[in-house]
Amino acid sequence: MRFLRTGSMPTLAPVDDDSSGDELMTNAAPASNIRNTNHFSSCVGLSEMCPSDDESSESVVVGASPPHRRATALPPHLGHKKVLVTGGAGFVGSSVAMHLLARGDSVVIVDEMNDYYDVRIKENNLRRVRDMCPVDDPGRLVIYRGDICDEEFMLSLFEAERPRWVCHMAARAGVRPSIQDPYIYIHSNIRGTTHLMELSHKFGVENFVFASSSSVYGGSKSTFFSEDECVDNPVSPYAASKKACELLAYTYHHLYRLNVTGLRFFTVYGPRGRPDMAPFKFIDRVSRGLELQQFGDGSSSRDYTYIDDIVDGIVRAIDRPYPYQVFNLGKGSGNSLSEFISIVEKHVGREAIVKVLPDQPGDVPYTCADVSKAYDLLGYSATVPFDEGIRRTVRWYEDEYVKNICIEPETQANGMGRAASFAEIGSVSSIMPWINF
Repeated sequence: MRFLRTGSMPTLAPVDDDSSGDELMTNAAPASNIRNTNHFSSCVGLSEMCPSDDESSESVVVGASPPHRRATALPPHLGHKKVLVTGGAGFVGSSVAMHLLARGDSVVIVDEMNDYYDVRIKENNLRRVRDMCPVDDPGRLVIYRGDICDEEFMLSLFEAERPRWVCHMAARAGVRPSIQDPYIYIHSNIRGTTHLMELSHKFGVENFVFASSSSVYGGSKSTFFSEDECVDNPVSPYAASKKACELLAYTYHHLYRLNVTGLRFFTVYGPRGRPDMAPFKFIDRVSRGLELQQFGDGSSSRDYTYIDDIVDGIVRAIDRPYPYQVFNLGKGSGNSLSEFISIVEKHVGREAIVKVLPDQPGDVPYTCADVSKAYDLLGYSATVPFDEGIRRTVRWYEDEYVKNICIEPETQANGMGRAASFAEIGSVSSIMPWINF
């Protein structure tokens, strides 16, 4: 078998990834580029799903519903599942766990509860997950605290729980923190993912779905990021760790026929979002009357994706055990920085205090996910417009965050008050389910 891909190579240039919380936008105009729509060239070992060159489909207009293509998509697995959700106390992981419980699945959560941002936010997420579990059926949710790299702990967990489906959302996120402390990214992202795949093939897991990142596209000059692009030039340890996970995922599929799907997220936001992310920080600073920093004239654009759409894509991937696939999950259209600020102002009901700064050298002027492959093979299509997503996030901020949590984002994650983090292998692991929160 061999990898088929286009000949495009990304140009090395600094770029923030989907997990960066800084307001780093430039004012360069969007680059002109033709969308590559032969998305099946990224299929590996799936010749029956890959059309020949003369079967490539038409281009897709951003923001429009993608047309149907001649592809063989797997039907969803409809039976009950017992799903291991790693990072289940985090923003995305807890949201996935709640969705799975709501539809009747059983969920096993494992999270090390690190201090990348305030643990109280994660504890609040776990409380919300617990509320989804009926008191007369407590066995449908089990929560463990521990490091996924702890071999004894995770082996005992797999022996006790026997999950047949894995949703691996645990990871260290952020470009700048990965430059400052690369070792924790190697530990948590590469070693952790490898350990989970090793256990998954040994315990007969039916499908392994994990979080990759749009940061793997590095300094690509493409207007639309397609899975067909070569992503061999990561520009940060975080991006390199995610690319490494994608490579290892194929290795485990090749050696053990483990079904693996990697999902490249594009700037996830929404209620209970991470406090270091730009959408949260913008809402918080406008609400508190604090200054925003705008780099450039506000014409730069990013693909912001609402949490419900991301969860929908993740669950669709869990339900469809492809042998090996990588998908973009994004909104499929961009929003400019100036539009972003005006939308926040509208829903907060307060004018932003904006400090305009010179362009940030090296930033990508326009990023947008090409999601037509996910549409074809997962049935995925984002449905929440950016304006509506910000409205919902503002309502949550006012009704829940300010009243019940209220932790200043400046002290969180890659903010000025963040303490250095180091891996403490095995120090917080416990095989007994961790439910005291």
